[in-house]
Amino acid sequence: MSKNYLIFIVGPTAIGKTALSIKLAQHFGCEILSCDSRQFFKEMKIGTAVPNDEELAAAKHHFIQNKSIFENYSVGDFEKEAIAKLDELFQKNHIQIVVGGSGLYVNAILQGFDDFPEVPNEIREKVRNQYEEKGLEFLQEKLQALDNNYYSTLLKENPQTLQNPQRMMRFVEVCLASNLPYSSFLNQKKNQRNFTPIIVGLEAEREIMYNRINQRVDIMMSEGLLEEAKNVYPNKELNALQTVGYRELFDYFDGKTTLDFAIEQIKMNTRRFAKRQLTWFKRNEDTIWFDFQTETSTIINTISEKIQHAD
Repeated sequence: MSKNYLIFIVGPTAIGKTALSIKLAQHFGCEILSCDSRQFFKEMKIGTAVPNDEELAAAKHHFIQNKSIFENYSVGDFEKEAIAKLDELFQKNHIQIVVGGSGLYVNAILQGFDDFPEVPNEIREKVRNQYEEKGLEFLQEKLQALDNNYYSTLLKENPQTLQNPQRMMRFVEVCLASNLPYSSFLNQKKNQRNFTPIIVGLEAEREIMYNRINQRVDIMMSEGLLEEAKNVYPNKELNALQTVGYRELFDYFDGKTTLDFAIEQIKMNTRRFAKRQLTWFKRNEDTIWFDFQTETSTIINTISEKIQHAD
């Protein structure tokens, strides 16, 4: 195994991952990579709970507000940039930290993804136009025609994916761009990594977790989330903005709901999101779980022991 160690701090939203990661970075003298898929975007500061100026000054962070919502930025792009940055950082310190609640982006760093073909812009635009004109059912039928095996697998094992327009457009795009079934690109040999992962998870009792989420939403509103959402509202169809905390306020701007109802929907949808995050991260049996109130020194000792045993 590699003598580089990458500490992952994972868990549901509003659990305290940022605070812990900063304390660990200060202790180990290293830097922090964010893999929160919405904190990349500089137009979405408040609604994505970007670390504040004091937190950013306390430890060097990467991949925070480094992109615009107008840029096409995929998990594959992130994987390439993050691995390149880690190669650079490991030259300075053999311990580094990754923090975030986006499971797909954690996996991108942890093990990488299958290698898919480039999709030309004209195909991407064509598929999006077809979806906007004909709806989700069209994409489902298209995938069934282009890759019936994969469609049948999703129907049986992961039916909610068939209801996700972004994922469905992606499947169809790849089929059309390659003239091959989407499933033919799956389960390829994953990339080798030059680090040993140590995965730390933070959790809390559900009622505590939900109360923390509700409080965070109230704080976001007091800090100006409504104004931030209003600024990006003209571009509400962009993929980056299909996000809890913005979609609900867009409905308010559209006159579909009251502001109070929109805020309650943000809280409810964030709680649901946190539950999905926990389900995702609990699947990895290598994760070491701690209650969110655990003393940092206890977590540091556990990490240090893992490193010593690995060495």
